[in-house]
Amino acid sequence: MHAIKQYASSFVFAYEGLRWAFMHHANYRIHALLSVAALVASVMLQISNVEWLFIIITITLGFVIESINTAVEVTCDAIDQNWREDIKIAKDVSAAAMLIYSIGAVVIAIIIFIPKLGYI
Repeated sequence: MHAIKQYASSFVFAYEGLRWAFMHHANYRIHALLSVAALVASVMLQISNVEWLFIIITITLGFVIESINTAVEVTCDAIDQNWREDIKIAKDVSAAAMLIYSIGAVVIAIIIFIPKLGYI
């Protein structure tokens, strides 16, 4: 029973982290809005099962990377509020991960949606 309680607590903590991120970081809300738009477009354009898998994986991975990026930023801010080169590098590299993901997500969206719109 103790293990079940421990796992339940983990879910509560994860939910609290997700809720905090949505409340305090606009990037989460932007990602959610773009994710809803992708889901609506997917339904409207009747994408295939394989394309659905790519959309769901892309959305999920985006939230994962944004979560890690946010955790790095918050941790760095907790370490030192003053400007430091090492903290700048950590934040910049973390943000770069999100940029790389975003470029890939746009490419995936183009590959899936543009042909359905009749442009290719």
